[in-house]
Amino acid sequence: VQLQASGGGLVQAGGSLRLTCAASGDNFIINTYGWYRQAPGKQRELVALITHSANGARIKYADYLKDRFTIFEDTAENTVNLQMNSLRPEDTMTYFCKANVWTASSGSNDYWGQGTQVTVSS
Repeated sequence: VQLQASGGGLVQAGGSLRLTCAASGDNFIINTYGWYRQAPGKQRELVALITHSANGARIKYADYLKDRFTIFEDTAENTVNLQMNSLRPEDTMTYFCKANVWTASSGSNDYWGQGTQVTVSS
């Protein structure tokens, strides 16, 4: 399973960006799908996460981001998107997508996409 992230870039404060992560591979099931971010020298932190279960999908946000960021997925395309609005300079970080994926050959494992840089200018 591979995850490919895209959509980062440079934006002015107050602007918006949408990140997209696409999962590819053979015969897999996505258990969780989400976004994390990391500033230089800091720990990686959760932005938003979708968890799939028999009862449906549950979404978790970092409390301080949920008013500006929205996560949504396209299950047919195996993509997860992060819509980021009202961006602030402090949102400048590298953003990573992550999925916990089940395959018949390997069971459930975590996969990370390559980071995509988001830079917000003041």
